[in-house]
Amino acid sequence: MATQKQRSAAKRNVKKAQSGARSKQTLKNLNRSTRTALGKEAAAVQSGDEPTRKELEAKARKLDIRGRSKMGKSELKRAVAKAS
Repeated sequence: MATQKQRSAAKRNVKKAQSGARSKQTLKNLNRSTRTALGKEAAAVQSGDEPTRKELEAKARKLDIRGRSKMGKSELKRAVAKAS
């Protein structure tokens, strides 16, 4: 059974984590054009027009592209297009 001191410490930690999560709402803090671009890209992925990062990484693995795990999505797109 936890002591009163342990319970209060756990409560404090939860409150800290919740406040940290509230302050780090990164999408909300981006400028409008960036948010719009991210939304359009996400919509394209969901509709199937654009490949997901996992799909790009699978293609890169088949093409044996080095450093693929450290690449971002746009870098993977370029590398796969160049290697194909």
